[in-house]
Amino acid sequence: MALTGRAALLALLGVVPVVLLPSAATVLVVLLLLLAAVAVDLRLAAPVRDLQLHRRGATSCPLGEPAQVDLLVTNPSPRRLRGVLRDAWVPSAGASPATQELDLPAGEGRVLTTELRPTRRGDRVPDRVTVRSVGPLGVAGRQGRHEVPWRVRVQPPFTSRRHLPERLGRLRTLDGQQAARTRGSGTEFDALRDYVAGDDVRSIDWRATARRQEVVVRTWRPERDRQVVLVLDTGRTSAGRVGDVPRLDASLDAALLLAALASRAGDRVDLLAVDRVARAAVEGAGRGEVLSRLADAMAGLEPALVETDAGLLVGEVLRRTRRRSLVVLFTSLEAAPLAEGLLPVLGSLTSRHTVLLASVGDPRVDEMLAGRGDAEHVYDAAAAEQARAERRRTTSVLRRRGVEVVDAPPESFAPAVADAYLALKAAGRL
Repeated sequence: MALTGRAALLALLGVVPVVLLPSAATVLVVLLLLLAAVAVDLRLAAPVRDLQLHRRGATSCPLGEPAQVDLLVTNPSPRRLRGVLRDAWVPSAGASPATQELDLPAGEGRVLTTELRPTRRGDRVPDRVTVRSVGPLGVAGRQGRHEVPWRVRVQPPFTSRRHLPERLGRLRTLDGQQAARTRGSGTEFDALRDYVAGDDVRSIDWRATARRQEVVVRTWRPERDRQVVLVLDTGRTSAGRVGDVPRLDASLDAALLLAALASRAGDRVDLLAVDRVARAAVEGAGRGEVLSRLADAMAGLEPALVETDAGLLVGEVLRRTRRRSLVVLFTSLEAAPLAEGLLPVLGSLTSRHTVLLASVGDPRVDEMLAGRGDAEHVYDAAAAEQARAERRRTTSVLRRRGVEVVDAPPESFAPAVADAYLALKAAGRL
């Protein structure tokens, strides 16, 4: 049973005769009239337990984008249902409106739409649907709750998508689909043409030269059908915020851009997320489904406040990836975690794969370097210079061990990773 605001108003009005004719009989009459009105409404209100409720609509959406979920309400009872419905979701789903008026004739159905604007990645689920059916007097009504399960998976936002057209143009140039041709790189034979100044002499085809009696060179197209393995470090260092976003979120965005580019290039893209355990994995996704599968797997990833097990990470990559591949490791360039974790086991990875380590740099360091106004700013600048020097030393160590390194601030991180992939592809190193 549920009482409405009208019941409170009637009770307040009932105070008037009690004040004018103060007696027990007056109080009893007022109370009986109020109870009679409540009883009539409860008797005539349409039942809510027999309602049939079903959901349909969006099952996934990018973070920050709206999604609509419909609730189909059917009234099988012989009475008209008038009242209000509340479709409750978890707060991070951003559901609106909070309540909706319901006027449902007997035997009919209505579709009520809830718009979601999620504020967090992961699975957003509804709580309960509460329906209040009010009687004809509007004093009281019946109320009941229904479990109507649903799930909307909120995927990471692909904000770096705007960089994709330019990189695809460069990819087409590398692949020989535009006028420019790649000379002397790649491993897949493309065509023969006359030698011009600047060509690599190693690309001369001596047999064709002898036949034509002119110097002829081979042209190559960048490799296709290679394998790119995106490895996300979801350990402690991925929780640090750089600018307005956690490192992990910047890595997810860069991974999506690289996956879109690599899949268009005809390369196979796999995903692995690891800290102390393997959190997510995507293998064998086709070109048309790779982005959706990666975004779906990334949706529930959150930083774990533990040190990443580098041995497990490398072991998982080696176990899952038999052929030589480009392994793109999204992690931090902090010296201590790398020295104690990744560097001791790095050799087994670089001996079998091409490794690219991508780390999000902090633009605040450059801002601190410029500070010289007072003693506090001077100390900040000294600390920033020390941090930058340590980062350069770590990068140098990694490069000496055969690892390509991308170190860029959040706003240019995703395109920098994509550019590094294109450079490796042009050099025939995939």
